[in-house]
Amino acid sequence: MKLAGKTAIITGGAMGIGRVLAEGLAAEGAHIVIADRADAESAAAEMTAAGYTALGIACDVSSEEETMNMAARTIEAFGSIDVLVNNAGIYSSLTPGPFEAQTAEEWRNILDVNVVGAFLCCKAVVAQMRSQGGGRVINLSSGTPFKGVPYLLHYVASKGAINAITKALAKELGGDGILVNGIAPGFTLSDGVMANPVQLEKLKDISLQARTLQRDQVPADLVGAAVYFASEDSAFVTGQTLVVDGGAYFH
Repeated sequence: MKLAGKTAIITGGAMGIGRVLAEGLAAEGAHIVIADRADAESAAAEMTAAGYTALGIACDVSSEEETMNMAARTIEAFGSIDVLVNNAGIYSSLTPGPFEAQTAEEWRNILDVNVVGAFLCCKAVVAQMRSQGGGRVINLSSGTPFKGVPYLLHYVASKGAINAITKALAKELGGDGILVNGIAPGFTLSDGVMANPVQLEKLKDISLQARTLQRDQVPADLVGAAVYFASEDSAFVTGQTLVVDGGAYFH
């Protein structure tokens, strides 16, 4: 129960990686806030039925108004914001293809959610974390910017930005006792990915072959890293991005 009495917000927590992270942090005693554009309330109800303490809040992370509401409702319900997991993002719906076929509109949409969304969520919670004397921000990145993966340039660029934000924000918030770290998964068989046959065909086998640990990666493989960064185990660690990909990239 490393997170007993703590409150953790997981954006994009209604399904996929976010849902598994929410359940993993809840299993360590955290009060969970699932913030998602769809199904947040039903996901929280399912977690509550399973014996966890959870609240669902409808939230589009690209909206400053909705992220501020997310923070306010969390404080109202639980009195604190100890952990923010910036998981919401656009990936599983994408089809790999040459960069020149991508449109500026697609780029802006991905950057609005993946990058601006993380910024807005951090902005929404930072005052509360400061008032408490500290907190934890965990940014979900990707192994793709480390490896230079082709045919997903807009997504790779967005996650490269998240890596930079993690470092810069750690410097800016360290004096407030707010630690900022990142988790960079490899190709993970999340709910969304499993529903995208093009991604599975193009990326599943090649990702598996690149790994030192020769098996598929699943969302549960990320829980340990999230608990580590959310707990006192990482009390002297900030500005770091941990690659969790079965040894495909040594970082």
